[in-house]
Amino acid sequence: MEASDHELTKELDATLHARRELGTEYESVLIESFLEKVEQHMETTIDRRVRRHLAEQQVTAARGGRPGRSGKASAENFGERFGFGIVTMILAVPLSAIGAAHAGLEGLLVAWAGIVGVNAVHAFHDRVPLGRVRPGPHEKSGQDY
Repeated sequence: MEASDHELTKELDATLHARRELGTEYESVLIESFLEKVEQHMETTIDRRVRRHLAEQQVTAARGGRPGRSGKASAENFGERFGFGIVTMILAVPLSAIGAAHAGLEGLLVAWAGIVGVNAVHAFHDRVPLGRVRPGPHEKSGQDY
């Protein structure tokens, strides 16, 4: 467990303790505060991973190679997907509670539609390379006819 994960666990414990002390009238404020901290943690982690990935791509390009999928990269990708799935399931609990408390069944359905949508986008982001656009019917694909 990383130090930042340990900090988030401490924050969650403190939030739950504060909720027990303050009661349900402060629940939404406490949840929002905790979710902001989780979001900051996720942004920091994502920024670090993006910088590392870009550095790896630059090294590969500088060596004249093409980036490929090795067994290690595939295992890291699985770990990232699995971790993302776990985080979204953890966040699904408070999001479901907030959605159901404020809008009933409709709120719950909207919350879960968002959760499923985010996971779907994350699952398929590897399959379509960013920055690459397939040529449309009015554009040439680089082939001579």
